[in-house]
Amino acid sequence: MTTTAPTAPGKLGDALEPAAIQAYLAELDTWLRVRRSELDELDQAALGAGRGAELAGDMSLALALWKAITDRYQLVFATWDGGRVLQQERERISALIWGRLDGATELPGGLAVSLPEAGRLCDALTGQLRNRLALVPGADASAARIRELRAQFERIRDQVGLEPALTRDTAVHRLAELMSRLEGITAKAERGGDVGGMLGPLETEATTFERDLIVGNARRRDARDQVISARELRADLEAREAALEKLAETCVATVDPAPRYAVPDVDALGPVPVTPDEIGPYLERLDRVSQALEIAQHAYADALAEHTQLVALLDAYVAKARAAAVADHPDLVASERSARDLLERRPTPMAVAKQLVTTYQTWLNKETNP
Repeated sequence: MTTTAPTAPGKLGDALEPAAIQAYLAELDTWLRVRRSELDELDQAALGAGRGAELAGDMSLALALWKAITDRYQLVFATWDGGRVLQQERERISALIWGRLDGATELPGGLAVSLPEAGRLCDALTGQLRNRLALVPGADASAARIRELRAQFERIRDQVGLEPALTRDTAVHRLAELMSRLEGITAKAERGGDVGGMLGPLETEATTFERDLIVGNARRRDARDQVISARELRADLEAREAALEKLAETCVATVDPAPRYAVPDVDALGPVPVTPDEIGPYLERLDRVSQALEIAQHAYADALAEHTQLVALLDAYVAKARAAAVADHPDLVASERSARDLLERRPTPMAVAKQLVTTYQTWLNKETNP
């Protein structure tokens, strides 16, 4: 028994209708069980034919996709909760269906696809494995394979529509060439000719083409997400850079010695690129700038905090002296005045200020513990 992955309802961001969710879950559950059974059958056939190593790559990817889909199905089913879903849960289910599976399961090659794309890709790989092992059921194997190719070309047509303008014409011509070859094969089969040897290469090329389109679209979508993330991170870094410059100026004016960290210049990174090859390294540079900003921020903030804490420590000692009724003692008064005058100087020489606060503490201990 063969089956294809069910058509997913709605689109990303929709609050899916409960009836559509229920129907999709039922169809997906059936597809998962049938597909796993078929993959097990194909795996046994490959091993039995001594072709396990030859087909290991496609088999591993098909099983990885099946596992990723199963994991996501479990999350959708749990969120469905027997139909007890409000709008928030229905929107969450839409995100689980149409969002990327890369966070759920480790797919080979960093592949990041949605649940429907994973299903179509798993179907394509399973069909290719089945045909390479000559396991297409039915009396007229060629006719069945031709029907599957026609269905595959319809899926490819939808995928071609997602190609960017620069590459769409090439994809359209490629699909037209494959469809033309299929029409020639179909005509020959209708005349009673043997087309078995012609179908295999066409099936392999169609599956490779469909897989490349799905992977390419997933990677472009991932690059678009990365561009958005880069723009948001860059805007945040620009705001942090401006704030850090102000913090550094305040710190240098307040304490001596002050940290001497250079504030990274975000503009030096240049504009955010939009190509998949460039956006990854750019994000890495943004991350390094973020780390440098964080190190500098902590250094300047800690230096200012030390000054604030020293003032607070002197205040605490003075409060203790007042509670002990010794705050008016001439030595304590003079010591406090010296410490406060230095703490109010800009910039404050911190080493000397610490010594003066310690001196006040020493006089306080002498007066309270004669």
